Amino acid sequence: MRWTKTRDWLAHRAEISPDATAVVEAEDGSERTYADLDSTVEKTAGRLAGLGLRAGDHLGVLMETRMAAVRLVHAAMRLGCVLVPLNVRLAPPELRRQVAVTDPSALVCDADTESVARDVAGDVPVVSVDPSDGATLAESERANFVPAEWACDDPQVMLFTSGTTGNPKAVALTTGNLLASATASAFRLGVLPGDRWHLCLSSYHMGGLAPLLRSTVYGTAVVVQEGFSPAETLSHLREYGATGVSLVPTMLRRLLEEGDLSDSLRFVLLGGAPAQDDLVAECVARGVPVCPTYGMTETASQIATARPEEAFSRVGTVGRPLMFTEVTVVDENGDPVPAGEPGELVVSGPTVMAGYYDNPSATESAFGEYGLHTGDVGYRDEGGRIWVLNRRSDRIVTGGENVHPGEVVEVLLEHPEIREAAVVGIEDDEWGERVGALVVPETDEAVTLESVRAFCGGRLAGYKHPRMLETAEELPRTASGTVDREAVRERLRYDP
Repeated sequence: MRWTKTRDWLAHRAEISPDATAVVEAEDGSERTYADLDSTVEKTAGRLAGLGLRAGDHLGVLMETRMAAVRLVHAAMRLGCVLVPLNVRLAPPELRRQVAVTDPSALVCDADTESVARDVAGDVPVVSVDPSDGATLAESERANFVPAEWACDDPQVMLFTSGTTGNPKAVALTTGNLLASATASAFRLGVLPGDRWHLCLSSYHMGGLAPLLRSTVYGTAVVVQEGFSPAETLSHLREYGATGVSLVPTMLRRLLEEGDLSDSLRFVLLGGAPAQDDLVAECVARGVPVCPTYGMTETASQIATARPEEAFSRVGTVGRPLMFTEVTVVDENGDPVPAGEPGELVVSGPTVMAGYYDNPSATESAFGEYGLHTGDVGYRDEGGRIWVLNRRSDRIVTGGENVHPGEVVEVLLEHPEIREAAVVGIEDDEWGERVGALVVPETDEAVTLESVRAFCGGRLAGYKHPRMLETAEELPRTASGTVDREAVRERLRYDP
């Protein structure tokens, strides 16, 4: 019989590896086998069904990485719901827009996010996984349901990306996308029966969600840490014998400042932002098996990844594309360019998204003859390795989070004392980039960084707030009248 549909991955894994360790909770060391996890997920799915959720519904989740979030990831797949993880660091207006875009049938939160969830949900039912004065998941009466079957082209997850414009778009990733990503990653990083992937990234980003899904496919364990702390993370890596960990450059730099990483590590998958050469060089000197990777939410994570020996011998490369992924470098006319010549990176293959949810125009404009246009400039060397040079757009990446300058400018222009504003990224050793703003005051009244950051509070996520600010009588402009962004950077870099 030809394979067309499958049950959720956890159900399969629990049948063939019931006694294998599925999850370790870093805070107390408790372990759950795949059979244990399957049993608790079945109960969670029943309670969600009791709330009225059915196959095809969208399930919003607003919480940081924790065991409750792990159960919800698998319970959504068991019910046939599309999982919509929402970023807890966003301000209420940002979250309100995302809820409106994705139209969830329910929004699950915890004690830390409940007040915000109720503020942004509108008519969407809100339920907490923790004790609450409102509705809680534990109090929901379990209902019978038929476990869903999934085809490869069924949307399974929607994650938000700022992309190359200031309007966040919901990336629809299918079961096939996620399975192809897990498979290709395994081919590049390898999988061993005793592997333990340490998870300290947020599960509302692809880098944090991927290990939960992949470990289930592999039948290996994931160590779940609630939040990142250099000292605690370093201790957990050693205590639980992590063989792999996903980090952004800022996190890795802080871990290295704290001490030596665990000898058990086979790979440190480093993504979310460009890895600076000096950071890779330090990994060389200290024997850290770093694997710089280049990926996007739209490609279910990795596009290209360098193994340690390649990262060490050719500092700056992100390696060759993963299995089944095609990367074409094109010029401004969309024509392929030869090796060594820079151009826009265009990606095709089974990991590439189905499209942006309910946004056909954005989907259509994102694709061309050779696949998904990434907006990133880079080149392929004679050996087929990818070198990423810069963003074609003005997106800022700070601490692994994407910030679109236009979004920040919109908020700054609402400030009563600001007439004009320009926002750029300024290189930073710790964060990769910092958000910098050059503003033209409305009057002679002083506009300070402190007042601007206070104004941004509640309007923008904290990581989008300017960290540097200068005032000017006018913004520097090019001959065509557009803001001269490099001149803005120079002004902000200047330290009299």
